[in-house]
Amino acid sequence: MNPDTGTQSDEFSGRLGLIFATIGAAIGTGNIWRFPRMVGANGGGSFLIPWLIFLFLWSVPLIIAEFALGKRSRTGTVGTFRIFTGNKFAWMGLWTAWISTAIGFYYAVVTGWCLNYFQTAIRGGLGSEVDTQEVWNSFLQDTWQVIGFQLIAVIITMAAIWKGAKAIEKVNVTLMISLFILLFAALFLSFVMDLKDGTLDGFVYMFSIQPEYLYEPETWINGLSQSAWSCSAGMGMAITYSVYMRKDEDTTLNAATMCLANNSISIIAGLTVMMAVFSVSEDPLGAVSGGSSAITFLVLPEVFAQAPGGPVVQLLMVTMFFLALSFAALTSMISTVELCVRNFVDHGIERQKAVGFTTIAIFFFGIPSAALWIKLDTDTGVAFPQFLEVQDHIWGYGLMFSGLFIAYSIWKYGWSRYRNWQEENDITGFNFRDYLDNGVSSFRDDFINTGDNDWWIGKWWDYIMYLGFPIMFGVLMSSYFIDLLINVDDPWNPSNPDGISIVLLFWGVTAGLFIGMNKYILINRVIPNDDQFWLIAFLTGNYELEPRPLYRNVPEGAKASIETLPGGTDPYIIKAGDKLPTTFVNEYGETVVHTLSTMEAEITPKKNPN
Repeated sequence: MNPDTGTQSDEFSGRLGLIFATIGAAIGTGNIWRFPRMVGANGGGSFLIPWLIFLFLWSVPLIIAEFALGKRSRTGTVGTFRIFTGNKFAWMGLWTAWISTAIGFYYAVVTGWCLNYFQTAIRGGLGSEVDTQEVWNSFLQDTWQVIGFQLIAVIITMAAIWKGAKAIEKVNVTLMISLFILLFAALFLSFVMDLKDGTLDGFVYMFSIQPEYLYEPETWINGLSQSAWSCSAGMGMAITYSVYMRKDEDTTLNAATMCLANNSISIIAGLTVMMAVFSVSEDPLGAVSGGSSAITFLVLPEVFAQAPGGPVVQLLMVTMFFLALSFAALTSMISTVELCVRNFVDHGIERQKAVGFTTIAIFFFGIPSAALWIKLDTDTGVAFPQFLEVQDHIWGYGLMFSGLFIAYSIWKYGWSRYRNWQEENDITGFNFRDYLDNGVSSFRDDFINTGDNDWWIGKWWDYIMYLGFPIMFGVLMSSYFIDLLINVDDPWNPSNPDGISIVLLFWGVTAGLFIGMNKYILINRVIPNDDQFWLIAFLTGNYELEPRPLYRNVPEGAKASIETLPGGTDPYIIKAGDKLPTTFVNEYGETVVHTLSTMEAEITPKKNPN
């Protein structure tokens, strides 16, 4: 524990660094391999309509909320929920952090796949004479090779975030600029491929609207899910990076810029894939609509191996694509690990220690996704990582609850401000008009339209967060479970990795554990009464509870008051560098000395009276 957290806040150098970091966090492998698959399976341009609608109904409003929450709390997800919803709901922030970290366990493995395919491509191992299925099967079934590239991905991530915001900013700027250049170059080559027969059929399909698809609920649900996952809305990433905002940084324009840039990259990647596949495949929709691993690691190397211009252009095409994919994966890994690290730093852990054990944990907990249940599809003969897919099945939709928790924090703040307004004006009873004017709009007025924002946000945002968001959440989750009930055999069998029971079991156990940890770990610290290990002391009841400090990363001069928030009156939520209160009142009503304040006194240099 490091109670002396220093006086200098950790910040990005400016708007450009923040935007590149958040764009890097949002852009991942899903933009490059899942988006083209969704376009192919849902009528091309028909899919783009709901996808763009939900960008403005789900992703942008939620990212605005995350930026506003983090900019005011100046803490990671656990601290943000502790401040905005009160001590009892800090576990919601832990859920958000856990979902990101759990996804990171297997995402590190996927990042390793991308790095391996890049080095294979640059060595000429993905040429036209290569059996891509054999390459994929051989790699996935070679456990030590998969783990080795997973380790490389984790080490690169650790190096990128080791020194904090400035390092994260520099790495993301470099990787994102490189990604843009690579994708535009690949797009040009794909355009040449699609133009070869004079039809540009891939380009045309991408933007052609087939009305019948718009009458299918599945098209709209897929558009919502792609928008939700692609922008990382509700993942806590924007909360984390907004901790490093400068004091006068805008939230609304940054949120819109990040989401629009993310969708622009999806369009570029989608066009690259669609035009390349349509130019060489006899069944382009069948090829592009296959599983994500199939299109990325099986189909695309075969497609790029047929690029015009000979072996040099073909090598360049496949190498650029997998390097771009690697960069996209790495920037998402950086934000995933940083989200977890920030929560440890907020609670007094030295940054280097937090980075070290977080990356070690992500590596070791990711090994099962790399090594367990590697099976062969009996119909196609293609290897697939079932354990990894089960984890994605469980935690991918768990991310939706993080978004719901963020919306809840806004609802709760609005209700608390309405109640305060009633008390100040000596008004009793509930009046819906008063609630709309003095409750619903409070979060937007107090934390979004602050004067620093370039775009003024109107009441439409309130309608989306209070009414639209819960409806969209309900539709998305209902469709998910209905799909499982209809299309999965024996969905209630707990041993079925594709069923409902395993999802509910993992969600329930995790939520129960986190709620139980709320009082004893997130808000308070267990202090043994003797030299016992804290866990043993807790299990034997031989302990005392004292408040757990939360250190806020507040820039000098920033308007980041939290007094009106549910957790804002907690004296142990302080700015980094400030001193802790020396005493607290325990659960027995006794005033006792806080152990960390004692440590501060011991390590503070004493002035020489002479």
